[in-house]
Amino acid sequence: MRQLVLALGLAAIVLCAVGLTLKLIVRTATERPGAALAGLVLLGCLIALMRNRRRRRAAVRVASSLDGLAHRIATAPGPPVEPSSSPVAVEGDASDADDASDASGAFRAEDLAAMDPDSFEQAVAALCERDGCRDVHVVGGAGDLGADIIATTPGGQRIVIQCKRYGPLNKVGSQDVQRFGGTCFSVHEAQVAAVVTTGEFTQPAAEYAQQCGIRCVDHRELVAWTEGTGPTPWD
Repeated sequence: MRQLVLALGLAAIVLCAVGLTLKLIVRTATERPGAALAGLVLLGCLIALMRNRRRRRAAVRVASSLDGLAHRIATAPGPPVEPSSSPVAVEGDASDADDASDASGAFRAEDLAAMDPDSFEQAVAALCERDGCRDVHVVGGAGDLGADIIATTPGGQRIVIQCKRYGPLNKVGSQDVQRFGGTCFSVHEAQVAAVVTTGEFTQPAAEYAQQCGIRCVDHRELVAWTEGTGPTPWD
């Protein structure tokens, strides 16, 4: 505020001086033309000096502003770095590699018993594809007539699989195998028929399956198949 008052006072003094000078020039113009001309020249110099001074101040202010802007730009933080969307390889220990080798797709042998029936059918179909089967189709559901998976083995045979996701206390009985045996060959035209379960087979069921040429894959054999240490249902 003090600087503003001083600036206004200085401007008033300059205006008064300019006014008095003009008045003096007008009065003396008729009597002494030379003095009037000199006064005009002096007034012009004074005005030019004031303009130059203002320009210099303006130039100084502009230069100062540009310097401050350049400093802010130079010290401003850069844009945030987006994380890469591509997968990054992470080195693991030997146990991680062993766990990965046990997996078939997105599951391991110990995960099979915890799956629901639909997920179990998908898992068995994935095992068939892993081991070279073609045209693998999951057809289980209402009206499937005992066929949950139909595929073509690596040797070109048509295989029909029924999946039984049972708990450890449940066993596949002879009636289950008989119903499957009544449709797998005559209806689904299977060349290879198999029942795959997370549980066990009763003795009568195993005997009937052997008589009809149906392969029984119980929990132990299923784990071996999943881990790649045992035969496939079509071997």
